[in-house]
Amino acid sequence: MLKRLVLLILLFAGLLSGCAVNPVTGKSELRLVPESTEINLGSEQYAPSRQMQGGDYTVDPAVTAYVSSVGNRLAAVSDRGLPYEFNVINDSTPNAWALPGGKIAINRGLLTELNSEAELAAVLGHEIVHAAARHGAKGMERGMLLQGVVLATQVASRNSEFGNLAVGGAAMASQMIGQKYGRDAERESDYYGMKYMSRAGYDPQAAVRLQETFVRLSEGHNQDWLSGLFSSHPPSQERVVANREAVMQFPPGGDVGTERYRQKMAVLLDSKEAYAAYDQGRKALSEGNAEQALSLAERALAAEPREALFHSLRGDVRFKQKRYQDAVTNYDRALDRNGEYFHFLVKRGMAREQLGQKDAAYADLEASLKLLPTATALNSLGNLALARGDQQKAKEFFAAAAGSKSGPGEEAARSLTRLDLPDNPNKYLQVRLGLDGSGYLLAEVVNPTGFSVADIDYVVQFVDARGAQRQMALRVPETLAPGASTRMSTGIGPVKNAASLKGLKAGIVKARVAE
Repeated sequence: MLKRLVLLILLFAGLLSGCAVNPVTGKSELRLVPESTEINLGSEQYAPSRQMQGGDYTVDPAVTAYVSSVGNRLAAVSDRGLPYEFNVINDSTPNAWALPGGKIAINRGLLTELNSEAELAAVLGHEIVHAAARHGAKGMERGMLLQGVVLATQVASRNSEFGNLAVGGAAMASQMIGQKYGRDAERESDYYGMKYMSRAGYDPQAAVRLQETFVRLSEGHNQDWLSGLFSSHPPSQERVVANREAVMQFPPGGDVGTERYRQKMAVLLDSKEAYAAYDQGRKALSEGNAEQALSLAERALAAEPREALFHSLRGDVRFKQKRYQDAVTNYDRALDRNGEYFHFLVKRGMAREQLGQKDAAYADLEASLKLLPTATALNSLGNLALARGDQQKAKEFFAAAAGSKSGPGEEAARSLTRLDLPDNPNKYLQVRLGLDGSGYLLAEVVNPTGFSVADIDYVVQFVDARGAQRQMALRVPETLAPGASTRMSTGIGPVKNAASLKGLKAGIVKARVAE
């Protein structure tokens, strides 16, 4: 059946798209994802992708402007015109990624490890090729064929601190960022990335030197690199050898820009130790050492008071200590410096909720959803809607949050069950029908929820001896514990023929959560 479905998808896609020529390699390929879909998907996922990876770096806007200028210099000589965009992510993990449609990002942590503009061009050129040569789109197409679906919309978010909290369409972003490219795609990105470097006037030897460095780091099992760039772009000696041979095809020399790069990155390089203290502080807080985390936050702030993340860490410590007003003060300072990062709004909203400032909390949490919809915010909004007496709105928030396989998502799912089960009991409880040895109908009622459920009424529809459709209302005489079931005789029968069995139906019509 699956093979037949795949063949139908291939036939349908062939009718719609047919074979096309890859704009970078010039090779013929089957194209299932049209360019408009690539561009739209990249545009939709670019903002949430950056949010869940750490938000944009804002302390020195000149850094992002510089990265964009280098990226645009390369994009101008690429083989495919796309709406390219370049941003710097405020995260210390050395990483870079590209979404379909030309949306590219590089982490602050990778910028501080590079030594020249040419090395930056090597990274960005590599990512430009991933977008231009449709490597991300091809990954989507493989998923379409393997899963037998037209669009890969149901994917998990596993590749960032906040990825598992994202819900709705934003949940796709983390998977797209962290997808691993095959060896052929990596070799293509290496080769054509160097080609774009040469066209743009950069020395492509910088790309080879960078790959040599990456191999040394991977062999040394550097954890930061293993969890960053190497997880999706694994280096190898084989790639280094291939790149050494390939670079001989391009004219020697070109722009390197070592001193220019250092000048442009001066603020970032000067604050590297401050970010290291911040990262240590986040780790300390996750391990329950609030005082150490606070001390490290203070050290980071003393070195770079403009960084919103440092103020937010201080706020997270105060939140952990239940000093909610102090937490709000620190989140205010973070938002003053960067009002476009979801985490600051979520945490300030939760702190305000604890202070009884319900309306202000609601506003913060709703504002956070516009940046990144998360189970954390949606679950808190559900609780606030309940406090307002708006059960329908609470259900909507809890239902949206329940799509996340996370603590807040599971909490929201429980809250939704408690609220919705009395209105839709058949959605949560199950009735199974069978026959006893004498041919009389048995009903088994199952409670798969995490709650004890009482006052369970159910209805059985059957065909009587005269061939008429009838219904019988019955009640479970006991409270069903979480995960429990009970089997009862309905008194209906004996069932004598197959036609009667076909007419049998049952459903839960009433129940309540036993508090």
